Amino acid sequence: YIIVSIMDSVRILKTEMSVTNINNVAENLISKNNISVAICNANTLVRCYKDKELNNTINSFDIRCTDGFPVAKASKILYQNNQIRVDGYKLFLRTIEKGLSNNVSHYFFGNSEEIVLKMIESIKTRYADINIKGFTCPPNLSYEELSDEKFINDINAKNPDILWVSLGFPKQEKFINLIKKNNSIDTNMVGVGAVFEWVAGTKFKAPEWLANIGLEWLIRLIQEPKRLFRRYLVDNFLFIIYFIKQ
Repeated sequence: YIIVSIMDSVRILKTEMSVTNINNVAENLISKNNISVAICNANTLVRCYKDKELNNTINSFDIRCTDGFPVAKASKILYQNNQIRVDGYKLFLRTIEKGLSNNVSHYFFGNSEEIVLKMIESIKTRYADINIKGFTCPPNLSYEELSDEKFINDINAKNPDILWVSLGFPKQEKFINLIKKNNSIDTNMVGVGAVFEWVAGTKFKAPEWLANIGLEWLIRLIQEPKRLFRRYLVDNFLFIIYFIKQ
């Protein structure tokens, strides 16, 4: 596969992770066009370890952020690079804040209308001058169906600077990959998972001190035990095994 990268990267398990920080990624999203960003946690890397096609998709993204404590720590241990967490929530807010003076435009895709409207209200309270081009809350379809022109015509027409996608991993990354292949738009695209819900306040975001000692997953698991049980208790264990193997 071809690794596309606009910054240095290091291999963790089988995925090429960018050596970067939140400010650097935010600046790239504001100053460059047509770049894709994957927010990668331990679950991402374990899934990619077992699925070559998915790994190729993630490695084709321009920036692959070390979201979550285990991935950043693994990078630091393996490569002595002082890598820190580059989490989606902080990246989202930092990019909006940094882009205000440039009138950077945003478009939101995915999640429910109720959550997206609450999120927009919350963002406008913090950043009154934010330039929002629009949003789409599609039905629960496959990423191939969501990339149909009836869902993305509005994005193409409004041509925002940044498209934030909240469809969950790996659907959002596959969706971004397909859009990038099939459309000639200059929009930057970022898969942000649960970030819409955290900003909207419909889900509780773990405090920073807890995230920094590697326990953010516990807060998420308590809130969504059925959905996240496998991700955290099985995949986090597998991450440690694969990491030791590396």
